[in-house]
Amino acid sequence: MISVLTLGSENFILYNYSLNAIREEMDILSEQDKGFHPLRNYREYTQEDMIQRASLFFESLKGRRSVRSFSDRTIPMEVIENCIKTASTAPSGANRQPWHFVAVFDGEVKKKIREAAEEGEREFYRKQAEQAWGKALKHLGTNASKPFLETAPCLIAIFAQPYSLSPEGEKIPHYYVTQSVGIAAGMLITAVHNAGLVSLTYTPSDPRFLNELLGRPSYEQPFMILVTGYPDEEARVPVISKKSLEEISTFI
Repeated sequence: MISVLTLGSENFILYNYSLNAIREEMDILSEQDKGFHPLRNYREYTQEDMIQRASLFFESLKGRRSVRSFSDRTIPMEVIENCIKTASTAPSGANRQPWHFVAVFDGEVKKKIREAAEEGEREFYRKQAEQAWGKALKHLGTNASKPFLETAPCLIAIFAQPYSLSPEGEKIPHYYVTQSVGIAAGMLITAVHNAGLVSLTYTPSDPRFLNELLGRPSYEQPFMILVTGYPDEEARVPVISKKSLEEISTFI
């Protein structure tokens, strides 16, 4: 049996559709007209699989550490591209996606970033060494020297965009920018770890030099640099601990 349902000028041929199926199809078409489509990629797991997947993912992420000693081994460009694409799937205010990622592989550019960063860091450590922030960093062994900015094969500079510009030059406001870019940065860190690399979140004391060095418009705000690569064979990390579940969460 063939039935023809006419909606406007469109003909839809329905093969043995029940009335409920027709209504469902019409609902989908209505949603598409509003800019929606059905959720297609969701996959439900059994409770046992959910528990196992959540546990395995935690065990993997538990092994992630911030590293300051990098090998200069090269990374396939495709790995970084896919990590950035993963970060770009993050939710954002009004879906404005207020971020821009600059992946820096060029040695000369990395050298300039290091020089500019260390200039600011020397001033920071001179003023803050005995202040609360400076004291909080002591157990991590940090100082004004940032060789990883030059040694690591890739620096991913993340910029936050408080607004964007239309083709006519009009400002298009963005919403919840800090929260949105923070989520994307976290997903980028996770993607890098999942790919088998290590990273370091680094924010220069005065990061505004990044706009000029990396050719980004002045209204964009440098958010952080994710130093990315393989760990040096003799890399060492501080002995630290994470707060317990009881300390960081409340279940009501």
